[in-house]
Amino acid sequence: MNPAGSSTSETITSLNSARAIALNDPNYYSQILPAIIPITGPQAAIELQRWGAEFIAETFASPILGAEQKRELSLQVLDRLKELLDSPGVDTNVLKGAVQAAASIYPHVLRHTIKNPSDEATWQKIAAIKSNILRRMDNAMPGVRICCIKFVQRVVQTQTPGVIKDPRRPDLNEISLALVPRDHPILIPSNLEAEASGLLDRLLGTLQEDISDPLLVTATLNSLGSLIRSRASIANKIITQVLNFHPVKLVSGPVTSRSKLVVKSVEKTTRALLVNSMKKSPENPMNPRIQQYIERMQRARIEYFESTRKRSAPVEPTNGVDQTKRQKLAPENTKPPEITPIPTTMTYAQLFGITKDPIIKSFDVTAIPQDTVARITVPLLQAVDETMLQNALNLVRTKYLELGKSRQQAMAAQAAKQQAMAEDDDEYEPDFQPPEDAEQLANRLDTTEERGIDQAPISLGTFKLPPPEPFSELQLAETCKATAKRLFGVMSSTSPSTRQTAPKAGFNRLAASSYDRNSWVTIIVRLATRASAGISAAPNAVKSEEKKPSSVTPEAISNSIRDDLWHYVVEDFRRRIDVAIAWLTEEWYGDFMINKHEGRVVSRNYRAWTMKLLNGILPYLDAKDKNVLIRFMGEIPGLEKDVIDAVKDLARDPERVDMVVTSLLYCIITRPPVRDLCIDAIEDLYRNYEGAKARAAKVLQKWRPHVLVQEEQAGGLANGTSAQAAAPVVVKTETAV
Repeated sequence: MNPAGSSTSETITSLNSARAIALNDPNYYSQILPAIIPITGPQAAIELQRWGAEFIAETFASPILGAEQKRELSLQVLDRLKELLDSPGVDTNVLKGAVQAAASIYPHVLRHTIKNPSDEATWQKIAAIKSNILRRMDNAMPGVRICCIKFVQRVVQTQTPGVIKDPRRPDLNEISLALVPRDHPILIPSNLEAEASGLLDRLLGTLQEDISDPLLVTATLNSLGSLIRSRASIANKIITQVLNFHPVKLVSGPVTSRSKLVVKSVEKTTRALLVNSMKKSPENPMNPRIQQYIERMQRARIEYFESTRKRSAPVEPTNGVDQTKRQKLAPENTKPPEITPIPTTMTYAQLFGITKDPIIKSFDVTAIPQDTVARITVPLLQAVDETMLQNALNLVRTKYLELGKSRQQAMAAQAAKQQAMAEDDDEYEPDFQPPEDAEQLANRLDTTEERGIDQAPISLGTFKLPPPEPFSELQLAETCKATAKRLFGVMSSTSPSTRQTAPKAGFNRLAASSYDRNSWVTIIVRLATRASAGISAAPNAVKSEEKKPSSVTPEAISNSIRDDLWHYVVEDFRRRIDVAIAWLTEEWYGDFMINKHEGRVVSRNYRAWTMKLLNGILPYLDAKDKNVLIRFMGEIPGLEKDVIDAVKDLARDPERVDMVVTSLLYCIITRPPVRDLCIDAIEDLYRNYEGAKARAAKVLQKWRPHVLVQEEQAGGLANGTSAQAAAPVVVKTETAV
């Protein structure tokens, strides 16, 4: 009995128990993984090394383990992974697990380095692991190379800029190069992006090699799918390289069962990759090329399989009719269906139905959707036999004619019966008259019925529709939201007015009368600001509305529309800044009119929504948006200190100093009532913001020059004081000498 082998098996049994505990509760990963790392090093038994590498890869691939926990655990396994990869003669299974684990932890190490720019050692470790894996990518075993391909795909995805959904919450965004600051001391974005581009070319080179392993090609195609979905900047490059790939070129020599299987498998993987890319972006201009490539690839596969046949399959027409075939001379059995006796009254189903099966007769055709009926009718009409169709049409035509004749006969019999009952019992017998046909009897019956209709006119009373039921509070709220949503949809789809020749009415114009985008903006803005304030209504009416106890108040509806307006402006504030100014102008006017009513508590909507809108726009402003900020500050009706302070805080970013100073200078020149506030803000920038000092000094030199003089005097006084403080020391030193 081998004691070492028995001890190893017992250890693995215990480790499997720990794994089961971690699978049931992911919180135990943080306790189990640090305890397992010391016993799975290069000096341990090969079974323990395999188990450890597999468990590490499984831990970081677990979808139930949080990203923050993975980031913390990744720092603890870096040294162990580096030791396993650097050890000579490492086992293939151990190597595969280590590479898979490295692929999983690479994004988390990058996020850690972004948050901790002073931790250069951690980035050096992952860089060494990356270099080791890339060296093995060309000469390792096929299984290891497949894992290396997955690692390269993860590196390319991490080091390529992605989409930032919310810049205010970077922890929730996808890990990509877009999160790396430009001035990071360790991570240089340009170098990382260039490395990712080179690795992508290396990955795509697998598809262009003359002789390549089908397993590697399949692994490469599978890894490219996630890059196409998540990285739009490199999607077209990947698709272009895939379109230059031909699965038939993977095999050479005689056609065998293995070569057929290889071509079929790779062709299926390639088709799935391209079809999924078309589904993801149906408006991609490359989709026609992709569709042509898929059809061409399918034809190449069929031709490759057909080349092994002793005799190629006969070419048959696509419509199933070959003109060169001999005509069938045997008589066809085209016996028309029997015509049953026609009743005097029948439904449309009985008229056009020709089947005798009671189950089919009882089937409700109206249960089938109309689009489904339209979709299946055309193929059925194309496939039906023409002779059978003509027989069915003749049957329906016969039934229709017989039905008309039977109705005429019934009407004639009824008219004769009525005439016989109306005759007197006298002995007078008229001369012989030829009998009337069915048409004459029908005309006489119609005339009799028309005479019987002549009656005195009936006077109808006034008819009024009952009033509709009043809306509940929930229905009222939903209706208001739906109406506002439709108004925003109309406003988004309506282009601005292009009428340049019409004279402008100025202040005498009628608002919302041109049915363009500006009119809809006016309607929505006034719904939000004036509906709840009651500006256009009498004061008594406003007070009576406020007394109604209801959870769906006009204020709540107006605030809901204000929220929609806020989202509408912030989504594209550069193009919709005019909507924001019009909205805030109406808010200011509403507050002004409400202040004129006495005895009413007024909520300052203008100040609150101005700050909320400004806080939603400021994080996304860059140096190119100078005109947007100048227009906003120059055209809103009330410029208060809160707005100026919020704009002033943008100067903390050196790239936006010029934009802040220029907007404040514009307000100084064009808005005298707030000139002192803006100059105070410029002075504060000069005194407390080192990056804005030079730009602010130019403004103060014209508008408040004494600040610069005081600053220079204070600087000179400070220099003189320091010189006087140093003088006694010099005198004492000279005396001592």
